[in-house]
Amino acid sequence: MQVLKSNIFAGITAAIVALPLALAFGVASGAGAIAGLYGAIILGFFAALFGGTPTQISGPTGPMTVVTATAIATFSNDFSTVMTVIFLSGLIQISFGLVGIGKWIKYIPYPVISGFMSGVGVIIIILQINPFLGVESYSSVIYTITQFFDTLKHANEDALIIAYITLGIMFLTPKFITKYIPSALIALLVVTLFSNYMQYNVDTIGSIPIGLPNFNLPFSFDILQLGSIITLSITLALLGSIDSLLTSLVADSMTKTRHNPKKELIGQGIGNSICSFFGAIPGAGATMRTVVNINSGGTSKISGIVHSCTLLLIILFLAPLASEIPLAVLSGILIKVGFEILDYKFLKIITKISKQDLLIMLTVFLLTVFVDLIMAVSVGITIASILAVYQISRNTRIKTQKTESSFDINIDNNHIKIIKIDGSLFFGTVSLLDSKLNKIIENQVVILDCRKVSFLDISAIFTIEDMINKLRAKNIKTLLVLKYTHKRNILSVDTEDSFKKHKMFFRMDDAINYVKKLEQNKNV
Repeated sequence: MQVLKSNIFAGITAAIVALPLALAFGVASGAGAIAGLYGAIILGFFAALFGGTPTQISGPTGPMTVVTATAIATFSNDFSTVMTVIFLSGLIQISFGLVGIGKWIKYIPYPVISGFMSGVGVIIIILQINPFLGVESYSSVIYTITQFFDTLKHANEDALIIAYITLGIMFLTPKFITKYIPSALIALLVVTLFSNYMQYNVDTIGSIPIGLPNFNLPFSFDILQLGSIITLSITLALLGSIDSLLTSLVADSMTKTRHNPKKELIGQGIGNSICSFFGAIPGAGATMRTVVNINSGGTSKISGIVHSCTLLLIILFLAPLASEIPLAVLSGILIKVGFEILDYKFLKIITKISKQDLLIMLTVFLLTVFVDLIMAVSVGITIASILAVYQISRNTRIKTQKTESSFDINIDNNHIKIIKIDGSLFFGTVSLLDSKLNKIIENQVVILDCRKVSFLDISAIFTIEDMINKLRAKNIKTLLVLKYTHKRNILSVDTEDSFKKHKMFFRMDDAINYVKKLEQNKNV
């Protein structure tokens, strides 16, 4: 019974933290405050019910809001297409879960994640400049920056006062107070009441409908826009998956448990897909809300479900009060959220990290802010992969020698060359072997010693095949000494029987004995 009470209390506490953020993210996305609340309710409920992280609280997040805002800007005056994007992103997340793609998320290099998260934080901050000044906001970061001085001329002084007070509360509220009441909720209530009392002339959230949302099928779109729809859907799915699984890792470390990545992505996908039927914005596992839930006693899915039910009750009974919230208050809250998203852990050591990691982080950061989120992650992973291949190739050693101590002195060692390979032999290192073999012009026997090859890919296999054929054309015989697993892999792709025509051994002594026999037969 005590566990149930703890989870109920934790769920209510998480809902209190989620309320101002859901409103703020809804407005920031361009879909409206109610869309943010619906997203927190629907995703929070279904992700908790079907997900694989019992203590996780899900709802609208910064990265998902930024992409949703991009979708709304791309398909302006076509909200049905935006909901189609969200629906497909949910289905893609479900497919990620079914095929077990979640286990690969951990292989994304940290500089990529750091650059992306810091970039998202900066995007949120920049896009809140106009609401902070009480001026109509833009969906473009670049346009917001280039028009800043013109925007400044039209700033609303009342909005500035409200926004500055909000920022002061968000940054300066003592921790012993925020431990019980989140600073965002304090700012939301106090500054809204202050604004109404002072009768400031500022834009507010506006009318919020009371009751349950309408059900709509999100399948009306122009087939010519399918490319943009799929691109945005994949972006949402990837970001939502990364965001959720990173939050799951935080929950694991706090609760000393282990989440189920497959179930988590399926739960997130179900929740986001259902959001599209009710005009709600998508989301993911929210780190701050999850931490609050755990610290408040949340231990099971009950807390996540209670969180959603609490937000639903707020919509049913308190929606008219939320309509009076000034947009400048939400901008102050979101600017604080943007600063919290910045990766200070990485920024603190930025002067001590390698040039390669700095290059990856800055590239991803700049592409995230000024170009495209999915391109940023893709380019970052590509650069990191190329650098990783380079580092691995440097650790691969290919040595050439003319003799070996176990050779019989009667063998003419000047016509025998042993090439020892130590490390990974793949597309990134196979050129080294190619250059070594191309230099062989006189030897009658070449032994490729691959016993210490840890990894052999198809590029290396095909290169070895080509080089064996070239050496045979020079009347040079090639012997392979390799592991059983590598021999099996080679023969499985040997459709033209190129390798079957050549000798392969598991031990160097066997190869040497074979060479001895060749020498003896030649001398007979």
